[in-house]
Amino acid sequence: MSRSWKEILTKFAMFSVTSVAGTIVDLVFHWALSAYVFRGNYWGSFWVAPTISFELSAVTNFLIAYFFVWKERISQRSVRSFWRHFAAYNAATIGAFLIKLMAMQGFHFLFVSLCWLQEWSFEPALCNLLGMCFSGVFNFYMSEFVIFNKKKPEE
Repeated sequence: MSRSWKEILTKFAMFSVTSVAGTIVDLVFHWALSAYVFRGNYWGSFWVAPTISFELSAVTNFLIAYFFVWKERISQRSVRSFWRHFAAYNAATIGAFLIKLMAMQGFHFLFVSLCWLQEWSFEPALCNLLGMCFSGVFNFYMSEFVIFNKKKPEE
């Protein structure tokens, strides 16, 4: 039996609310890295910093997803189960990261071509946030229908 729209929307709402933690982790670390560690360095601010911040947010989001959002879909809680789900979640976040990175680059080049926000230290973080809007939908789909997929009852 497939899931109802109500069930999917409820999970999406829970996913969205709890994703705020990962978004905060991502934005704070990306801003700090691009403003202090890689300031003025395109590759550092737009490639290295978002990679580090995204992985930190992925770990944060996975812990929330595993222990709260999709906890009823974990049939057996064990160290092996945790790491198996984490590996699948982390693999899926690579796809989400690539989507985010491409959108982020697109927004950055748009801002450069329009001469907007170029002297603003939050510009990389803003591009990062806009990119996360695109990757979030992909991340939810992978979590709901692949990683924490509801098992069909055995007949």
